[in-house]
Amino acid sequence: MRTETRAILDNDAAKYGIEEWENIETGEEFIMERELTLSTLPKTWVFDLDGTLLKHNGYKTDGEDTLLSGAKEFLDGLPEEDKIVIFTSRIKEYREQTLQFLEKHSVRFDEILFEMPMGERIVVNDRKPSGLDMAVAVNVERDEFELPTIRREK
Repeated sequence: MRTETRAILDNDAAKYGIEEWENIETGEEFIMERELTLSTLPKTWVFDLDGTLLKHNGYKTDGEDTLLSGAKEFLDGLPEEDKIVIFTSRIKEYREQTLQFLEKHSVRFDEILFEMPMGERIVVNDRKPSGLDMAVAVNVERDEFELPTIRREK
């Protein structure tokens, strides 16, 4: 790895509370995040639905959806001024069933977009003149709602 690339990664590691490097040469699972420090600004949270908030394809395999442990509690704990957007690849024929489930279980969200492509979700945003990165990505294991500890600056 080039020295300047490693320096940028080390700087980002310190900035986001990343404690451990793994397989840095291959790029596979090369960071383990323990804590994520965010600004005090209101946030836009973007979540995938299946495998992130709900059991992946549970509505097909089990005949109904299942909330992942901790997902609803996390959403409920977000500040009121934060916005929550949900993306899903589910087709329109499952729209009403999905909305009914979310309403029945009082899952907080502001927008939900159906029929999204199944590929990667790519977020592009600017960096504030202060140096604050305006986009953060967190990947979780499928069907495990385990986020790093989220801390807001004071």
